Amino acid sequence: MARDEHEREDAFPQAPSREEWERMSEVERARVVDALPGEVTWDEMAMPEGDLHSQAKMGALQALKGYFSRQQRRVYLGSELPVYYPAERRFAPDLLVVLDAETHPRNKWVVSQEGKGLDWVLEVHVGGDRKKDAEYNVKRYARLGIPEYFIYDRARQRLEGYRLPSAEARIYAPITVEQGRYSSVVLGLELQVEEGRLRFWAGNALLLEYEELIARMQGMVEGLQRRADEEARQLEESERRREELERRLAESQAELERLRQRGG
Repeated sequence: MARDEHEREDAFPQAPSREEWERMSEVERARVVDALPGEVTWDEMAMPEGDLHSQAKMGALQALKGYFSRQQRRVYLGSELPVYYPAERRFAPDLLVVLDAETHPRNKWVVSQEGKGLDWVLEVHVGGDRKKDAEYNVKRYARLGIPEYFIYDRARQRLEGYRLPSAEARIYAPITVEQGRYSSVVLGLELQVEEGRLRFWAGNALLLEYEELIARMQGMVEGLQRRADEEARQLEESERRREELERRLAESQAELERLRQRGG
């Protein structure tokens, strides 16, 4: 994440331009990709913003991973992954999504090598200057052709969404909120800030984070255990009653036999 938009664009490693890439052999391309760092420097990163930042970022990542895995769709999701567009300054968004891409782990995304750029980006803002996320990135991500960009301001509990009006457009149009939710055409989901969290909805279904899924599964397990315990108790009680009835029956039969013997 760039710290100052006025810093020299060539001050940090860059991927080759499209023209340079086209002139390279496969061996040269592989050598260039290997040489591109899989991390960014402190000069390019924003200052650490603590748990509020990391929890929001990871919560969104977990919810989306769970959703797309259930959809059985090839979607790559990354967090703070260095991204290299041709002849552009690298950046590492809080969360990125690329549709119909191989999901294997990466330490960087090189657009020329992958054959496509990012489809969706989320930046989480907690404190400090909002200018980078709310102004600089709005212009830059649009210029790079990233179809949708969302900003979650956790400190203010606000969400902003931007979308390219067409594949050729390079200026974002704000996404309007409808009934408290922002629609993401790219993800096929809706986003909403609710009870201090960034939420994703698939229709009326809320996408849960891992801790929520675990809590729900734990509740289901506990419910099943209670049901099993109750059924076992009922079975034990039924067995006790059956034994009592058999005992009474035996006693009655014995008494009947004694009466017959007396009568005989």
